Amino acid sequence: MATPRRGAPQQRRILRTQTAGNLGESMFDSEVVPSSLVEIAPILRVANEVEQEDRRVAYLCRFYAFEKAHRLDPTSSGRGVRQFKTALLQRLERENDPTLMGRLQKSDARQMQSFYQQYYKRYIQELQNAADKADRAKLTKAYQTASILFEVLKAVNLTHSVEVDHEILETHHKVEAKKQTLGPYNILPLDPDSANQSIMLFPEIQAAVRDLRNTRGLPWPKDHNKKVDEDLLDWLQLMFGFQKDNVSNQREHLILLLANVHIRKNPKPGQQPKLDDLALDEVMKKLFKNYKKWCKYLDRKRSLWLPTIQQEMKQRKLLYMGLYLLIWGEAANLRFMPECLCYIYHHMAFELYGMLAGNVSRTTGENIKPAYGGEKEAFLKKVVTPIYNIIAKEAEKSKSEKSKHSQWRNYDDLNEYFWSVDCFRLGWPMRADADFFYRPQSSHGVRNEENKFAKEQQWIGKVNFVEIRSFWHIFRSFDRMWSFFILSLQVMIILAWNGGSPSDIFDPAVFNKVLSIFITAAILKLGQAILDIVLSWKARRSMSLPVMLRYILKVIAAVAWVVVLPVTYAYTLENPSGLAKTMKGWIGGGQSQPSMYFLAVIIYLSPNILSALLFLFPSLRRNLENSNYKIIMLMMWWSQVLELVMNLVVVGFLTCYYDL
Repeated sequence: MATPRRGAPQQRRILRTQTAGNLGESMFDSEVVPSSLVEIAPILRVANEVEQEDRRVAYLCRFYAFEKAHRLDPTSSGRGVRQFKTALLQRLERENDPTLMGRLQKSDARQMQSFYQQYYKRYIQELQNAADKADRAKLTKAYQTASILFEVLKAVNLTHSVEVDHEILETHHKVEAKKQTLGPYNILPLDPDSANQSIMLFPEIQAAVRDLRNTRGLPWPKDHNKKVDEDLLDWLQLMFGFQKDNVSNQREHLILLLANVHIRKNPKPGQQPKLDDLALDEVMKKLFKNYKKWCKYLDRKRSLWLPTIQQEMKQRKLLYMGLYLLIWGEAANLRFMPECLCYIYHHMAFELYGMLAGNVSRTTGENIKPAYGGEKEAFLKKVVTPIYNIIAKEAEKSKSEKSKHSQWRNYDDLNEYFWSVDCFRLGWPMRADADFFYRPQSSHGVRNEENKFAKEQQWIGKVNFVEIRSFWHIFRSFDRMWSFFILSLQVMIILAWNGGSPSDIFDPAVFNKVLSIFITAAILKLGQAILDIVLSWKARRSMSLPVMLRYILKVIAAVAWVVVLPVTYAYTLENPSGLAKTMKGWIGGGQSQPSMYFLAVIIYLSPNILSALLFLFPSLRRNLENSNYKIIMLMMWWSQVLELVMNLVVVGFLTCYYDL
């Protein structure tokens, strides 16, 4: 082991001191602060910004940042806080005397007030006077800087026991009002002061904004103080309790969607266009495509009722689209559950229709309000959070090493709950005791009464698919490929055994042997049907009756073909031996009847032939799949069209034929 050199601890202390000083300088230049002190980052940013104009003001900003950091973390327990505060204090000690000597006013309070007034006149007023040419980003930054400077000014005046001048207070109120107006945005500055910005001068943008701000006829709450330029999304936020930032994002989203589709319609140049109705319908069609399919699949009427008056119809369409986008924007991880979002939108759109129609509650006599009210962030707290909590619980349950796939649900399993009309038992407002929210608890240490109560509730579990880890999934997932390989191998063996030439297949005797591949195909299909039941066995409790019936009938049909095809094939042999002779003797020996086997094969292949024909006419196939007629739905219910019917017909026909 190497012996440490004498004097190394002293050198390390010197190195740490130098590193702390250098790190402190670079830390303030880059404004990198510990995560627990992130609130002081804007103050340090302002200090760096004004340092060239007034070093004393920059010093006072850093001193205020140091005091605020000490209030945020008095014990310096956060990661990197102690090192940061030490470096900041060392810099303040170095800069105190030089900046004090360069101070122009008699006190720090007067210095801050003077600089604040100069900054407002030099930057904010000049930018406001040139509103048509002003850079909105610079103006927004100037308001934010002025707000922080006033915060420091107020702290300095409090230290010196000096009151803030009335003129500065009025200026501060103006700055705060404008700061709220000039909030952050993505693409479109929709505040009143940004009407002259270049992007806001496009006619299609103006048309979308104008129609979106048509709030005529909406039932605003009595105690609501209406603001300038409020629009339909503001009303939806107030009534349903959406988040403010979500409303801002989806407002830009909807305006840009409408403007992009509108401009493709090529409006005539030189005119102030109105929002094209065709553009509105096209956007609405794309947004509600999945929702309409969901309603059609569950045979439910859509919650999209439109008035007959044209102007009210446009407003109603914008409200429906805005509500959908607000739900989608605030759904967070529920976006992985599209049918769940359809369920939420279905009920909220119905509530929207009730409010616009002026429906009155029978109990209170007041206008109908949303089930979850218009409280702040009500949608997030009362709709999204309960559903997400059950997702989090199921995910936590899946982390157990011994947890089986059948004992917990993922996003797909929870979303499949909304694939059937049973989801409407969840109600609106959603019942907390519904089976969707129920999760079985551990039985250890639970009373008998509680166990009995737990048994009464039904955990919906998996709906359609429960994973069973098995290598047989390889055959089940690629059954067509494996079936093709096995049947091709059988044909090649038959040809090799009977001469080895491919042309031998035209020999009637060899061709008759090749036809035995349909018996092998029937046996493979029987194995596939049995495998479907085995690999879906764990989902039997949550499986619906039609699905269970489908699996059972599939096995029965496969067994029927495994019996029918070998028996009819035995009659195609003139001098059968072994098992073929035994099967031919079951019904009685007679003349060879190859036509019966050909007929059975044709009937056996008829569903595949029909599927191939439908494949050539995709529009017809699509209409059949989307049809709501009971007979067509019964036909499409089977995996292969009319297969069950054909199976029963051929079994009954052959039975009657041989009885005769």
